[in-house]
Amino acid sequence: MAFTALSRTPVLHSEWIKIRSARSVMGSLVAVFAVTVGITVLTTMAIGTSEPGAMGDDPLLAAFFGVNFGQIAAIAFGATAFAREFQGGALRVSLTAVPQRTRLYLSKVAAVAGLAFLVGQITGLVTFLAGQASMGQYALSLGDPATVRAVFGSGVYLMLIALLAAGLTALVRSGTLVMSLLIPLLLIVPFVVGQVAGGAGQFMPDRAGQMVMRTEATGSLGPWSGLAVAGLWALVALAAGWLAVRRRDA
Repeated sequence: MAFTALSRTPVLHSEWIKIRSARSVMGSLVAVFAVTVGITVLTTMAIGTSEPGAMGDDPLLAAFFGVNFGQIAAIAFGATAFAREFQGGALRVSLTAVPQRTRLYLSKVAAVAGLAFLVGQITGLVTFLAGQASMGQYALSLGDPATVRAVFGSGVYLMLIALLAAGLTALVRSGTLVMSLLIPLLLIVPFVVGQVAGGAGQFMPDRAGQMVMRTEATGSLGPWSGLAVAGLWALVALAAGWLAVRRRDA
């Protein structure tokens, strides 16, 4: 029933208008592309042709080096897209127009997911092609093993990170809090947990999700199972956010 309600396009269209009209939200979405592509290209131009393995042990993963920084923009996109509903009584206004909370929530999720997926796919393809253009004799091509999977998976990964941030923002009602917690979680905690807990860090959303960008699996997760783990993190966050929106006062 919820998905039937979601198919009524006016609500989804209104969510697109909300995102488009907010400069901070659109700016973070554009930054996903600009940061990922820009850092990858600058890095490959600087050290990509210096020697074999200069970019890392896995040349395919190295081709998406900028994703490590682009995911910060994806977090900002997911968080800011949802945070605006909890500022200045905006949620009460939205619920006046769309009384069904599940319908409103799923529409917001669909808008964030759709835009993040589209930008993610464009980002993944341009990142790979632009970065490899500077790699000279060490360049990969789209015909190489696992390359197409990595290009597609990188876009899905960026979408999942945006949805993870969106769900957590709906849960705690603060985009600033989510960004201040989630960015260190993805950039710092996996390394600490991985060393202390005997490899448990591979199940953190970033480590697991980025397995899809590797040539070969490392650890107990494969490319798609790793992406599935990242998807599970996002799904749990979205479910928690949905419960919070349904049960709390506007």
